[in-house]
Amino acid sequence: MVSIYLFLSKKMKSPAALFLAIFLLAISIRVGKSAFLYFNPKLAKIYLQIGLSACWLIGPSLFYFYKSALGGVKTIPVSWKWIYGILVGTILLAGVIWPYSLYAFAWRTLIAPLIYLEWCIYLLATGVLLKTVWRKAFSADAQLQPAEKFWLLLFVSNCIIHLAYLLSYAAVIHGMYIVGAVSFSFFLYLTFFFLYNSNLQSIYLDAPIGTGEKSAKRKIPLPDASNWIDKLERVIHEEQLYKDPQLKLSDLAKKIQISSHQLSQLLNDNLGKSFSTYINEYRIREACQLITTDDRLTLEAIGYEVGFNSKSTFYTAFKKIKDTTPALYKENLKIRNNI
Repeated sequence: MVSIYLFLSKKMKSPAALFLAIFLLAISIRVGKSAFLYFNPKLAKIYLQIGLSACWLIGPSLFYFYKSALGGVKTIPVSWKWIYGILVGTILLAGVIWPYSLYAFAWRTLIAPLIYLEWCIYLLATGVLLKTVWRKAFSADAQLQPAEKFWLLLFVSNCIIHLAYLLSYAAVIHGMYIVGAVSFSFFLYLTFFFLYNSNLQSIYLDAPIGTGEKSAKRKIPLPDASNWIDKLERVIHEEQLYKDPQLKLSDLAKKIQISSHQLSQLLNDNLGKSFSTYINEYRIREACQLITTDDRLTLEAIGYEVGFNSKSTFYTAFKKIKDTTPALYKENLKIRNNI
């Protein structure tokens, strides 16, 4: 039901929502097949093939969900579409060329191990993506946001389900096959509990910034916020990152070892500024310094020097922040100096 809602809801149109929906659908099909097979060993072969085929998409969908959520991705990159398309095409082609009904042995001894290996590889890659959240989870000074708690819950649950299927496939522990279904049910109840006590959009952190009471609830707690702001200001000052006209939110987030969303939330909710406004303030401050101390540079050259990529953006930002133009600022400066 959650998967269908994510697919159909107009409020949830984002890459993160799409990949989460595919993940939930794929793992539901896989676990559903396991439950049916456990209680009906004579289940038709086509259902076994569908279950394993869905399993092929669990790892990639989970990985790209986190990649979208952590990076604040608004549109799916073409490279992701190609990779995902190749994965879907591969499993469909395998099912057509080697249907389970005719090649059951090949599916059990070759295709199934490849599917579990691919799932495992994507789980490891996902664990690496979450390194900042893991670090925060084990830090005594940091507090996890609701979305971050959900991310870790989702990841750990997926690892348990994957391990249950691996142990069942290897026949290490008898009865582990149904554990995957039980683990999924437990995860599903926890998910609904989370959604009941939170906001569905917050699980991938790309909901619009609210105002008033809602905005206050979204603020990063002061200990974390103060620490991140100190690191942010220190890095920007020491490396003069604002001078890079191609500077992106994700670049700055990596510098202080937090996610793009966390930085966006810090700027929007705690400081009340957008990323561009925050960076432009540093640029305009530097521009004012150059106007005051260096008569050799033209105003346009100063704009390029401090990180703007055009004269118009420099003048627009200057007017917005200083409520005057660079030329008038320079003229008033000369008048004050001559008094």
